[in-house]
Amino acid sequence: MTVHFPFQNSYSALPDSFFARVAPTPVAAPRLIKLNRPLALQLGLDPDLLETPEGAEILAGKTVPPGADPIAMAYAGHQFGNFVPQLGDGRAILLGEVIDRGGLRRDIQLKGSGPTPFSRRGDGRAALGPVLREYIVSEAMFALGIPTTRSLAAVVTGEQVFRETALPGAVLTRVASSHIRVGTFQFFAVRRDTEAVRRLADHVIFRHYPELLNAERPYHGLLGAVVARQAELVARWLLVGFIHGVMNTDNSSISGETIDYGPCAFMDAYNPSQVFSSIDEMGRYAYANQPRIALWNLTRLAECLLPLFGDEQEKAVAEAQDILGAFSETFSAAYQTGLRKKVGLFTTRDGDDALIQDLLDAMAKNQADFTLTFRSLGDAAGDAAADDARAQFMDPAAFDEWARRWRERTALEPQSGAERQAAMHAVNPIFIPRNHRVEAVIQAAVNDDDYAPFEELVKVLANPFEDQPEYAAFADPPLPDQRVLQTFCGT
Repeated sequence: MTVHFPFQNSYSALPDSFFARVAPTPVAAPRLIKLNRPLALQLGLDPDLLETPEGAEILAGKTVPPGADPIAMAYAGHQFGNFVPQLGDGRAILLGEVIDRGGLRRDIQLKGSGPTPFSRRGDGRAALGPVLREYIVSEAMFALGIPTTRSLAAVVTGEQVFRETALPGAVLTRVASSHIRVGTFQFFAVRRDTEAVRRLADHVIFRHYPELLNAERPYHGLLGAVVARQAELVARWLLVGFIHGVMNTDNSSISGETIDYGPCAFMDAYNPSQVFSSIDEMGRYAYANQPRIALWNLTRLAECLLPLFGDEQEKAVAEAQDILGAFSETFSAAYQTGLRKKVGLFTTRDGDDALIQDLLDAMAKNQADFTLTFRSLGDAAGDAAADDARAQFMDPAAFDEWARRWRERTALEPQSGAERQAAMHAVNPIFIPRNHRVEAVIQAAVNDDDYAPFEELVKVLANPFEDQPEYAAFADPPLPDQRVLQTFCGT
């Protein structure tokens, strides 16, 4: 049998200015190292066929399957605040779109599949390390319940790529609701191609926000919907200690999914100013800056949509500002609601926000591990003592003072300790992609062609909220000599 992709392509039916038609560059000896079988089934694909040599050739870009319409998408973007009018898919090729078993349209894209007209002197290839990092972190984010692109497969190419040194080449098959970004709108807006902006907006509404199809002011509604999704998305990032690392407008998805896992990382010790990305020298995309940057990116989207709001410039600007003004309220509501769940509060009382902020302040001052503090606090909500939570603080007395107030507050609610513990454990993971674990996996694969650590980590992270006693060590923060201080984009 032959691998069949039930492609139903819509983006490649848009005008030629939206993309460049380009085929993946064949590779020497593709070898499948990981297939996401549950995702393949969700996409209506046959995982057994994808795991054959023929499937590996398709997932590496050596063979283009029937029905595919390979394209590299055009977009622009603000990178660290500096506008670049033409970026585009420089090392990614969209094979096409499928309708999954839930009726959702999904992009299937090869990342690292060779140069395109947008490569800007790059080789269009990906090294094995960044491919494994994106597979691990994107699937971990999915398991955490955070909107994200997914990873269908990782393939080694049998060829080397050259960065600072020679590295094994690889291709990631990425799945997304779409790959349309704020930067996609900017590409046409900077060229004053209002008709293309309108065409793109109509496509986005049809694909992602069909409830707006018959709206009186669909483009106002579009901006409002994207604002809401981005506000809620970034709140979810903060609630698990995630730092994207490169929140450029070309990495800001219109669908509200997390996209482009380059120098991303999860915090160990809580620090609102935490930065890992080696290229973020000024801390623009630090952990606590992410809501502000998301709003900045959305403001750039609003600028692109202004011509669609009407001919009166001042009125259009005022309307856009009103819509953008909802970001802070939406973000704060999602973030505060999430924090309340993390500390086990079911009702609202005066002083709750201050109580939670006092915990965060104490965690920052005492270098408490973000993930383990909240998880062990859930343990303490039941019959267990608070020893594990207390142990996260350099000054345990700081925790004791806060815990006394917390217990007084939770005593005012009708839930039992067991009910509170179950609710807290459902939102406070015990397992996250710790940077040192991800790095160890990459080193084993790159240096020794050993993928057993990768498989093990992916397995653990698939159930982040469940105690897995046999893998308890995966919850541990790094020892001093294991700490990863910088992450890299991999291009």
